[in-house]
Amino acid sequence: MTTETTETAGRIVHPIEQESFRRLRARLDTSHFAPLTRAVVERVIHSAADLEYATDLVCDERTLETAHAALHAGAPVVVDVEMVAAGITRRETVCRLKEAKAGPDLTRSAHAIRLAYEQVGPGALWVIGCAPTALEELLLLDAEPALVIGLPVGFVGAAESKAALRESGLPAVSNVSEKGGSAVAAAALNALLYTPLARPTTTPLTKENA
Repeated sequence: MTTETTETAGRIVHPIEQESFRRLRARLDTSHFAPLTRAVVERVIHSAADLEYATDLVCDERTLETAHAALHAGAPVVVDVEMVAAGITRRETVCRLKEAKAGPDLTRSAHAIRLAYEQVGPGALWVIGCAPTALEELLLLDAEPALVIGLPVGFVGAAESKAALRESGLPAVSNVSEKGGSAVAAAALNALLYTPLARPTTTPLTKENA
């Protein structure tokens, strides 16, 4: 195995990561996925060492393209817990859990989502990897998100909240099963961050070439 790091999209890639992705692709053919979908699927699988995410994840390439553009244009990124924030390595994030308080029929995670929306408004990317109630609260808001990465984990409410996300029609990345978590949610966002914007393939129209 090589010991030299390489640079991809302005990011230094460690040889262990390179070897991990090589082994992943040797065990699972991801070539049929569209580019951003493939990036998300592979990085989620890489983060969890779980090949089942290839069929468990639900995402749409056009949705990812729109979210990818918004992310690289500087749209805010909101996370439900600090563990998700810690996994997102190339972008500042908003997490209001420390200021949030539980109340009647309101969990602390849900209150944090309310506080975050008051701060960022519409057009943000929301990354939820821990609390189903955070995702449930987001669905109650008229948040107009650029993307919701809804990958909370657990036996109570996780699968149901993700099903509700898909039924909402919001632009989303989710998964069908109860599994998920902070690492995989952060990985899905990182996949979009690490993928550079494509350069224009056509020459801009000018007076000289019109």
